[in-house]
Amino acid sequence: MDIIIAGAGRVGFNLAKTLSIGHNVTIIDRNAEALHRLQESLDILPIHGDIEDPQTYRKLIEKKADLFIAVTDTDEANLISTLIVDDTIDLKRKVIRLRNAFFDKSSIREKLGISKTVFPLDLTSETVAMLLKYPKANNVKFFRHTAFKLISVWAASLDEPVRLKKERFDIVGIERGKRFFIPDEDAPVEPHDLVYLFGDEEKIRELCREFDTETPRSIERCVVFGAGDLGIAIARKLIENGIEVKLIEKNVQLCEKADEKLEGEAMTLSCKYGTSELFEEEGLAYADLMIAATDNDEYNIIKCLEAQEHGIHKVVAVNNEREYYNLMHSLGIVVVRGPKMSAYNAILESIYSSSVIMERKFCGGKATIFLRKIFRNSHLIGKKVKPSKLKDGARLYLVRREELIRFDRPLVMEEEDLIVGFTTEENAPKLKVWFYGL
Repeated sequence: MDIIIAGAGRVGFNLAKTLSIGHNVTIIDRNAEALHRLQESLDILPIHGDIEDPQTYRKLIEKKADLFIAVTDTDEANLISTLIVDDTIDLKRKVIRLRNAFFDKSSIREKLGISKTVFPLDLTSETVAMLLKYPKANNVKFFRHTAFKLISVWAASLDEPVRLKKERFDIVGIERGKRFFIPDEDAPVEPHDLVYLFGDEEKIRELCREFDTETPRSIERCVVFGAGDLGIAIARKLIENGIEVKLIEKNVQLCEKADEKLEGEAMTLSCKYGTSELFEEEGLAYADLMIAATDNDEYNIIKCLEAQEHGIHKVVAVNNEREYYNLMHSLGIVVVRGPKMSAYNAILESIYSSSVIMERKFCGGKATIFLRKIFRNSHLIGKKVKPSKLKDGARLYLVRREELIRFDRPLVMEEEDLIVGFTTEENAPKLKVWFYGL
């Protein structure tokens, strides 16, 4: 594909790094230094200029492109760039990143012919809110064509290895130390493993309670560090779910802004002179959940460790850097993708997925899920399909009438079947070829 990216910040850089493998990528930004760094490490075409200035696109006049992606930090710049590019380039699809949730409810997407709008603040806050429904879980993923879920949980309360009796679910991955792998069918779960389970959520909930006996069964009180836009979005989601929220922030002006936006429904506290005293004086240590949601990943890790020391068992750090993933898991910190990582992953998933096949990442990008729906007009109906030849690092299932069937032998496809594949990152390209080749 020929892809044009507007914005060379962290999201734009990561997209360019991923998409430049196998695609022609052009990236536009007014930061010459950022473009130079990109050009040094990636095979891309840099264009120096303001994405809101039509003159910037003069090199692209009459050019054909498959995809335009606008991912600067400014909604206005992203929206204006989609208007300009329409008059300059023969373009097939447009994807845009937006911060203001107002645009999600407006008709702006249809009016501008945008294929996909991504709202990173909403994605991150919704992920955090999901932990309220699954307090024992580390992460939960939903899928479009099945009620089955992918739920990860730490085996924190195990004293010795155990072999699970699996009923309507299966183990589709284990992270042990820094290594992710797909275990053999009878492989035991060891203490402190992060276990990925796919299947019936009620059966998985029962197992979660066995794996983690310390986390409260329900979340009632929550502390949020960071009163920026993300902290406010998370606090609002928590309040909507009936949670008592205390919002902690160093910047007094941000405290005042948050108090006004949340209309006093959360207690906003300034930690300008430190937070240790607040844990005792304000009863923060009695919280069921602590979320560190500043825009500084290192600070978020420190706040989580501090909360653990004061007795808060479940701590969550918002993270925009993949390299911290292993560190946080080793420290018992739940990792939630920050707005930048959420934008990056959501855009890639929209690019790589179609109406028939969906692709999702999990375990911090170490693993991939593929799903293929057998629709009414599918040529696969009545056809016997052989499973992928991948033996190690991949696992296939067929979901039929909400039954989970191991796809390890040839099976005849039926209408409404769902083929689901789990694989390690290194084997994802091979399994992708199999899915698209069916």
